Amino acid sequence: MCGIVGYLGSRPAGPILLEGLHRLEYRGYDSAGIAVVHRGRLKVTKAAVRVDELRELVGKGTSSTVGIAHTRWATHGEPTDANAHPHVDASGRIAVVHNGIIENAEVLRKKLTATGVEFVSDTDTEALAHLIAAEREVADTLEDAVRAALRGVDGAYGVVVLDLREPDELVVARNGSPIVLGIGDGEMFVASDVAALVRHTQRVVYLDDGELATITKDDFRTSTLQARRTAKTPTTVDVAEDDYQLGEFADFMRKEMHEQPEAVRRALMGRLDERFSTAHLGGIELDARALRSIRRVKFLGCGSAYYAGQLGANLVEEWARLPADAEPASEFRYRNPVVDPDTLYVAVSQSGETLDTLAAVQELKRKGGRVIGMVNVVGSAIARECGSGVFLHAGPEVSVASTKAVTNMSVCFAMLALLLGRVRDLSVANGRRLVDALAELPAQIDAILADEEQIIRAAERFSAAEHMFFIGRVRGWPVAREGAQKLKEISYVHAEAYQAAELKHGPLALIDERMPSVVLVPDDELLAKNLGTIEQIKARGGPVIAVTNAELPDGLADVVLTVPRSEPELDPLLFAIPLQLFAYHLAAQLGRDIDKPRNLAKSVTVE
Repeated sequence: MCGIVGYLGSRPAGPILLEGLHRLEYRGYDSAGIAVVHRGRLKVTKAAVRVDELRELVGKGTSSTVGIAHTRWATHGEPTDANAHPHVDASGRIAVVHNGIIENAEVLRKKLTATGVEFVSDTDTEALAHLIAAEREVADTLEDAVRAALRGVDGAYGVVVLDLREPDELVVARNGSPIVLGIGDGEMFVASDVAALVRHTQRVVYLDDGELATITKDDFRTSTLQARRTAKTPTTVDVAEDDYQLGEFADFMRKEMHEQPEAVRRALMGRLDERFSTAHLGGIELDARALRSIRRVKFLGCGSAYYAGQLGANLVEEWARLPADAEPASEFRYRNPVVDPDTLYVAVSQSGETLDTLAAVQELKRKGGRVIGMVNVVGSAIARECGSGVFLHAGPEVSVASTKAVTNMSVCFAMLALLLGRVRDLSVANGRRLVDALAELPAQIDAILADEEQIIRAAERFSAAEHMFFIGRVRGWPVAREGAQKLKEISYVHAEAYQAAELKHGPLALIDERMPSVVLVPDDELLAKNLGTIEQIKARGGPVIAVTNAELPDGLADVVLTVPRSEPELDPLLFAIPLQLFAYHLAAQLGRDIDKPRNLAKSVTVE
């Protein structure tokens, strides 16, 4: 959620920090701030503003070569100037930026207040600044002071600490909230996401939970909270600065929707085996015998990743004839689940840092579960925790509303289902049919994007609607849920998804001329049932937008959005694309901030 940037080197820190914050705006925030060492004092500029406004407040800046910066997504305390980061201690010596939530913040605040500390904010982070300052009075080094303070902290954190009296170093720590070091030539960077670093370096080091780092402009050292030294080898990230540029597009969501054909090609590349009519997913490290020993598959994700997991579970059951389901990782981690050694658990996350999903993985590992990751960020916490899995190859995704990453999740789930099916009872002929259909997906998505005008007209027609239903049946149900979520999160139009057969068990009471329904109508064995659903809606005066690859009776639907024909099992992957475009264009009609919807963030690293 919140964004962290730190710099230590020979160049002016201010412009580097502000540019880094700008690249992290997609994570969601409501205030921003920066702290640098200036003329022997800490100069802190912060407010409940956007980064561009912060830049104006900072002005021409200073020649300081060290500093820290932050974009805050409010947890403790409202979005105000006082609650914005960085936070400093009473003497103005220690400055801290922090992502995450300190769960025992109130206890710490009461203890500090009893010692005479006066708080100027409502945040949990300010307590950390005062704690570190107190420890610094007795500790030999800033690193020792940070370590001692963090031992008394419960909760998640990614922190960077700047000491006015030691301006040649920064101390960094992580527990549950991502922190990455960027290694330059005579300069060092810190960030919560590589997006803030790639303009300057592609050599990075990811901190693990419970790990600290002390950095100077020429070097870094890492250790644990117990003061044991750790060894870190820098890696090179395969991300270019251009990946975070808009190019010809007005916003990142539209850019990323149009990148989906190429993203799917990357996901499929080298993974489809035409000779044996199967898929190769080398990262899961399971041979045919191990795959055959699997008796159940469970997908764990949050939000769109959970809905994609439902689609994946359907494919596993259809092709591999294994029981499969999906569950929100946020629920799984808290309900004391029974962990079956014969179940394959699949943890899904675009960022690879989703806290609820990471916690679910850790619970599974503690209980001896077999878990693989499906993430879009190499080196992310979930990828490291799982140790094996499948890289999505969607490329960097900036818009809060996930599009290409969710599509690639579904494609990778399809390949997993195909692999499991072929080691069991899925025939060669069926395997070949599905391999061919998967290979055709990029061109079919291209065709949907090329026919965007029909979706624009539909969005214009229904832009005044205050509520919408999204209706799907069996294979279409997860797609309906994802479609409703997309509309809600970027247009703020209330939308609900229902299974088609459930309409008559209550929701039908809401249908009238003011309640449009988006109905998914694939040309499969349930076509007649879905046509009957539309008839029920129309009989009550409800407008219908039909998304279909079938020939519908004239006049049945008010608007028909057509998609190419795939194999029935893969239709949902294509049906999801028009729903993305529909949500996008309706939000554009309403003038929404599409890439940064209110109250939401790209990477959810708090509970």
